[in-house]
Amino acid sequence: MDTFFLFLLVGLLAQAVDGALGMAYGVISSSVLLAFGVPPSVASASVHGAEVFTTGASATSHVLHKNVEWRLFVPLAVAGVLGGVLGAYVLSGIDGDAIKPFIVAYLALMGLYILWRATRDVKPKTIRPRWVVAPLGLVGGFMDAIGGGGWGPTVSSAMVGAGEEPRRAIGTVNTAEFFLTTAISATFVWALLTGHWQDAEGIQNHAWAVAGLVVGGLIAAPFAGLVTRKAPQRAMTYAVGGLLICLSVFQGLQLAGLVA
Repeated sequence: MDTFFLFLLVGLLAQAVDGALGMAYGVISSSVLLAFGVPPSVASASVHGAEVFTTGASATSHVLHKNVEWRLFVPLAVAGVLGGVLGAYVLSGIDGDAIKPFIVAYLALMGLYILWRATRDVKPKTIRPRWVVAPLGLVGGFMDAIGGGGWGPTVSSAMVGAGEEPRRAIGTVNTAEFFLTTAISATFVWALLTGHWQDAEGIQNHAWAVAGLVVGGLIAAPFAGLVTRKAPQRAMTYAVGGLLICLSVFQGLQLAGLVA
C-alpha cells in the first residue's frame, strides 16, 4: 500500500501540472516508474492505462470551460491516434531510448522560443489552415507512445509557439489526448494478446503504482479547465516555456546518467 500512496501523490502533482499547462503527466509518471526499475515498454503502458481515466476527466473539464478549439481538434486527434498506435507497436518490440536525445533537443529549443515570445508579448493568432496540425499530431502521438509522455510537450509547445492562445492550445491538446491514450492502451493490449510484447508479464507487478497514478490524477483533473481558463495568457506562456526548459534539463540529466 505504501507504493499506492506514493504514486497517488505522484499522479496528483503530475496531473495538476499537466491539466493546467498541457504537459508533464506522462513525463513525470514515466520518469518515476523508470527510476523504480520498470522496463520502458511497461512504464509507457502503465502510464497510458492510467491516462485513459485522467485525460477523460481533464478533457471534460476543458470542454465545460470552453477551452477547446474544435476546428483544430479533429485533425489533431485523428493524426495523434495514428501516430500513437504506430509508436506503441514499435515500442512493444524495441527499446525507445534512441529517440530521447532528439526529444530533449526539441523541448529545449521550443522552450527558449516560447519564452522569447512571452518577453515580446506577441499576440495570439489563429492557426490556418486547420489540417496543418495533422502532421504535428502524428509526430506527437508517436513520440508519446515511444517516450511515455511526449504528446503534451510536443504538441502543446508547437501550438503555443505557432501563436495559438495558450488556454485554447492546452484545452484542445488535452481533450485530444483522451483518444490518443485510449488508442495506445488498446494497442498495448493487442500486442499482449498476440505475443508481440515481450515485457508484458511485468505489468502485473506494478498494479498498485498504476492504481495510485489513476486515483491521484482523477483528484486533480477536474480542476484543469478552470485553472487554464482563469490564468493570464502571458503568465501561461511563461509557464509553458519554463516547464519545457525544466523537462529538457531533467531528461538530459537522465540521458547523461546523472539522475535515475
